[in-house]
Amino acid sequence: MRWDQLFDDLEAQLGAQERRERDSEVADRTRRERAGVELAARFASAVGSELRLRLLSGTQVQGELLDLGEDWLLLELTTGREAVIPMRSVTGVLGLPARASSARTARRFALGYALRGLSRDRVAVAVTDTSGQVLTGTIDVVGADSLDLAEHALGESRRSENVRGRQTVPFWAVVLVEAR
Repeated sequence: MRWDQLFDDLEAQLGAQERRERDSEVADRTRRERAGVELAARFASAVGSELRLRLLSGTQVQGELLDLGEDWLLLELTTGREAVIPMRSVTGVLGLPARASSARTARRFALGYALRGLSRDRVAVAVTDTSGQVLTGTIDVVGADSLDLAEHALGESRRSENVRGRQTVPFWAVVLVEAR
């Protein structure tokens, strides 16, 4: 009788040790997998979700993530406007899923290509830079690493008599581009 109890106790201890080792291995694998997940993949899994972003300029924006590219996000803001946001200008995100989705990938083109679309369509924009300054006008030219903005009031069309000046803004300084 005593031997049966001893063997049962040893069997239970062995089972508990195996469970602890298995749980530890699962936790280790999970940590390794999460370590390889990039932020862009997590953004890709959030397409269609409501997010709140904190940006380099101190600005906070909230809206539905509509699309994303190699280095940019497209949000429909709660104001109803759409905004292109360089990923490198995001300093914090609320509402981002913990897991990444392999089913959805980002568009293969970079920020410059997305801004060229706004320039081509002659969309009036508000560009917020890293200092928090907001410039309004129409994007005239998009270079390899900067954009030229013909400054004018948002309610005015881009005509020479309405243009107050022409600003060149390097991409590294662009925090937010709202289509108006």
